[in-house]
Amino acid sequence: MLNTEEEKKAGRMEELKTEIVSGAAGENRLSHEVNEETKTVVDFRSMLEEFRKDKLAVIALGTLVLLLLLVFVGSLFFDAGQVMQVDLLNRYASPGKGHLLGTDEAGRDVLGQLLLGARTSLMAGTAVTVLTGFIGIGLGLLSGYYGGFLDRLLMRSIDFIMVLPASVLVLVLMAIVSEYNLFTFILLMSAFSWAGKSKVFRNRTRSEAKRDYVRASKTAGTNDLLIMFREILPNFSSLVIINTTMSLARNIGMETGLSFLGFGLPSTVPSIGNLLRYAISPTVFENYVWVWLPASTLIFAVLLCIIYVGQALRRAADAKQMQG
Repeated sequence: MLNTEEEKKAGRMEELKTEIVSGAAGENRLSHEVNEETKTVVDFRSMLEEFRKDKLAVIALGTLVLLLLLVFVGSLFFDAGQVMQVDLLNRYASPGKGHLLGTDEAGRDVLGQLLLGARTSLMAGTAVTVLTGFIGIGLGLLSGYYGGFLDRLLMRSIDFIMVLPASVLVLVLMAIVSEYNLFTFILLMSAFSWAGKSKVFRNRTRSEAKRDYVRASKTAGTNDLLIMFREILPNFSSLVIINTTMSLARNIGMETGLSFLGFGLPSTVPSIGNLLRYAISPTVFENYVWVWLPASTLIFAVLLCIIYVGQALRRAADAKQMQG
């Protein structure tokens, strides 16, 4: 009887110890999660503070915002069907009241083509950036977090894609696809552009997955998706911002370049590259500068601002890391 009472007391003591240890572990985990989230917010704010110290970067960002407002608000006043309508009587009309930036060889308004084309180029570049970002970051997180067979399979697939001549394949697919439009162009551009991004985030995820806060979350039974997207991903938010910014500039430039070469969007779709293609003709280049000069100036300014902002964000992130 006495032994039974002692055993019961010993059992209660063990349960009490277990509850105390579990409560302490839960409290430590909660405190750690709060510290990690606070650290992420502080790091992001400190990066923005470093960015604000670069006056040229702030000017570039302000200029970019103004250009985007000009393009997206100004394009609302033009109808693509009317702008692309041929009017040979106004062929190469010089800038004036009827056409503020003149007309092209088919008598089409250059200003309307400029604003609508810039909107198309920006939307196409942004769509490719967002789509490849979701694919690249998502696969990079999965590969780096789980490792093993999944990591080897994804890495071999990525290595294979990166070896392929992506630009040539995109051009071939554009030539053979039956229904070629803006949506098809975005899909083809995105098909081979996510691999490099995925490899970058896979390597970063592998290093983060070995840290103590990830192990603590796994021990506490936190869902893997929550660990990846709520705890790991915010810790390299600066890398996401920088990578996305530089990818945006590259994708916009690629769309413009392909359209300039005649392999991009159809000629019936307003595009910056289609306007720049007029400059191939020596006659147009010398005598009708209003056809190609506004387009080249606008795309140069937009890409320059995006690239400078991206470089400034990179410098701000590097300065933050050196300080902390």
